[in-house]
Amino acid sequence: MNLPKVITDLVEAQNNFDSLAYAECFSETAVVFDEGKTHTGKKEIQEWIKEANEKYQSVMAPVAYSETEEILKAEVSGNFPGSPIVLSYHLKLEDGLIQSLKITG
Repeated sequence: MNLPKVITDLVEAQNNFDSLAYAECFSETAVVFDEGKTHTGKKEIQEWIKEANEKYQSVMAPVAYSETEEILKAEVSGNFPGSPIVLSYHLKLEDGLIQSLKITG
């Protein structure tokens, strides 16, 4: 699967539980929507993913990517009910960084 570098970096950061590297995949004004909450800017995104990593210890394995729709489907497994599950990562990329991310089931 041919993924944009920033998505490859995001997956690697997630699988290494590296919240700083994860946040670095986003623009300064990026927005993340997950579990009914909005996280804006790198600092909030880093805090959100750090908490999520501690709570769920989830890793992701990409299974499909639509370049035209900018949707990554990934099997996510971790410490949560229903693991593993395939989630959709709806991305908006700009200048090699993630401008927005919405995670859906």
